[in-house]
Amino acid sequence: MAATELLYGRNAVHEAVRAGRRAGRRLLIAEGARDRGHGGLRGLADDARRAGLAVQEAPRAQIERAAPGVNHQGVLLEAGPYPYAALDDLLAGATGGDRPPLYLALDQLQDPQNVGTLLRTAEAVGVTGVLIPEHRAAAITPAVVNASSGATEWLRIAAVTNLGRTLARLKETGVWVAGLEGVPEADPIDRANLDGALALVVGSEGGGISRLVREGCDFLVRLPMRGRIGSLNAAVAGSVALYAIDRQRGAS
Repeated sequence: MAATELLYGRNAVHEAVRAGRRAGRRLLIAEGARDRGHGGLRGLADDARRAGLAVQEAPRAQIERAAPGVNHQGVLLEAGPYPYAALDDLLAGATGGDRPPLYLALDQLQDPQNVGTLLRTAEAVGVTGVLIPEHRAAAITPAVVNASSGATEWLRIAAVTNLGRTLARLKETGVWVAGLEGVPEADPIDRANLDGALALVVGSEGGGISRLVREGCDFLVRLPMRGRIGSLNAAVAGSVALYAIDRQRGAS
């Protein structure tokens, strides 16, 4: 039997059910859990049943034992592992379509909260695909799914062996690669040409973009910093950059 993951948090679980990309097995709802707002737990349970999932009430203590130390909000989804996209499918998105493709590449970003937050923004701006390294980076774990509010379940995310070589393959299809770095030689993002097919690389908080990946970037961009704090964390900086790109492309 394939490995089972326990997804938690109402928004994350509901999006996983709605997306229907995982082999879901069972939805557990804590006894006495309160509905919140329109569609809440009742809507989640209804959608789960329509998706063919078993829906079960369980003692809150059982939920706590199954998912200790997390903000599960009274719901757990037993589901199959995350369905990573094939790299070739993502590369196929570099051609065709109404808008130029936009890729997000995460280089050595390891904090699940930052990764999830950035992926939530990526889904909101409609990125073509996300590239994450298989090693020295956060995988799409239940913690990342929760931090993204379930945006991971709608995104096409490929785990790649070598990010630098993968970006080189993108460049062969006509995609420009921009690295987000707060260094003097980087172009202010509002002055850079971001209209065409593009991949944005966001590095880790401590080390930024790794040397080899940075050398493979066509150009670097930076966010203007007018206050006294010298930098933003990776999730905030990457999110601002994604919206700056989206705005330049004429988002309504």
